[in-house]
This record gives sequence, structure tokens and C-alpha cells, in this order.
Amino acid sequence: MHDLKEYFAEVTALVNAELDWLIPETGQGPESLRAAMRWSLFGGGKHFRPALVFAVGRTFGAKDEQLVRTAAAVEMIHTYSLIHDDLPSMDDDDLRRGRATCHVKYGESTAILAGDALQVLAFQAIAEDERLTKDTRLELVVGLASASAKMVVGQQLDLEGEGNDLSLEEIQNIHANKTGALIAFSAIAGAMIAKVDPATLESVREYALKLGLLFQVTDDLLDVTKTTEQLGKTAGKDLGAGKATFPSSIGIAGTTQFATRTYNEAVEAITATAEDASLLKNIARFLLERES
Repeated sequence: MHDLKEYFAEVTALVNAELDWLIPETGQGPESLRAAMRWSLFGGGKHFRPALVFAVGRTFGAKDEQLVRTAAAVEMIHTYSLIHDDLPSMDDDDLRRGRATCHVKYGESTAILAGDALQVLAFQAIAEDERLTKDTRLELVVGLASASAKMVVGQQLDLEGEGNDLSLEEIQNIHANKTGALIAFSAIAGAMIAKVDPATLESVREYALKLGLLFQVTDDLLDVTKTTEQLGKTAGKDLGAGKATFPSSIGIAGTTQFATRTYNEAVEAITATAEDASLLKNIARFLLERES
């Protein structure tokens, strides 16, 4: 049994060291922009998506030095999405990971530019990673671009769905794009770097898609069952904004059952593929049982 608390801490240390090298505290460009990027990058969190890159990569034999740059790039994309998601024109949130959001601390204009910069620097980071072959770098850049585009599509669908009665299928489609796409890429990237065979890659893809869905299902549950202090972000925000969520569609009990079913499907997808899938199964269990 893996100690996930220790594992997330290990990944956080590896990724933060890489991010600190990629976006150092001092360097070229306006200090305010650099500070805004670093404020959001180093604001805490479990680094779940980078942890997936490492978990899948290690499971199938990739070395940490091959994984760390892509893991850092994933965190840069995720952070850019959070900065923009918190803006007044989007979710209008003042709190992220227990402290002020980027636009509250540095102003809206700088926050937008910080997100823009993190997005493009993520692709540069992978493209320049000479620890990987050119073919692998190209595959990763294409995959990350596709996931990022889906994330934007999901955000637009989420905004358009506010105040409307959506079907369960429509809600799943929103979150498969908004949340699931980058989570799925994170797992798939680890498999790509490990150069697994096509059948294994497909199994990892299925596991990753179920994991992305599970993440959002449990996130929706937490929004209606936990406090702001417990979450480190504003609780009940989705309900107040009239967003279409799993609990609003099928209730808390139905959502809990849906989460358990999705967890079982994720575990089933990965169990027969890896010689030792314990870490990947534990990560799925962590999502099912997470408290924040």
C-alpha cells in the first residue's frame, strides 16, 4: 500500500524544483508578471495532475528525469486555467487554495497575462526537453494542446449551462472537457514517455478518462457537503451560480453511487494492464474518498 500523502509530497518537491528553474524568482521581464505567475504556481495543492504523470510513468518504467518537465508543464497549464477561472468575468472567486486569488492580489490585467504566459511557457518547456526524443516531445505537445483546447470548450459549455436543466449526459460532456481532458492527458503522458505498447496505452486512456470523471463527480459532492474552510475555496459556489452539477441532476445519494461505479470502472481498466497497478488503484481510491 502506497502512502499517498508521502507520494504527493515527493511529487510536489520534484515539480516545484523544476518550476522554480523554469520560472525563477528573478530574471527577464516585468517583476510583477513573474510574481503573479509564481504566486499561483507555488500556492499549495496536492499537484494531482503531475502526480498522475509520475504514477503512470513509473508504473511502466519511465525515469523521473524523463517525467518531471512534462509534469511541470501540466501544472503550468492547470494553474493558468485556475487563474482565468477565478476571474470576475468567469467564476468571480476571491479565494484559491486558502489564499487570495491571482487577480485579487495582482489585479485583473496582470492575472490574465500571468495565465497567458504560463500557457505558452508550458509548451515551450516540453518542446525544449532534450531528455525526451523529438518524436515523444511532438506527441506530448499535440496531446497537451488537444487537452487544453477541450478544457476551454468545457468552460464555455459550463458557462452556457448556468441556470439550465441539463441531462446527465450533457453534464458529463461538460466535465469530460473542462476537468477530465487535462487529467486524462496527465496519465496518458506518463504512458507515452514510458513508450508503452498501443494496447497498454488504450487501457491507460480508459483509466484516465474514468479518473477525470471521478475527480469532477467528487468535486461536485464536496462543493455541497464541505465548508469554505475545509475546501480552501468558496463552498456552494456552483449552486449559487446555477451551474449544472451531478448532485443537482441526480442528487447526493445518486452522485455517491455514480462515483463508486466510476471508481470501479477505473480500477478495472488498469488492473489487467500493469504488473503492479497498486499506486494507480490507490490514486483512484483517493479521489473516491477525498475530503478537499
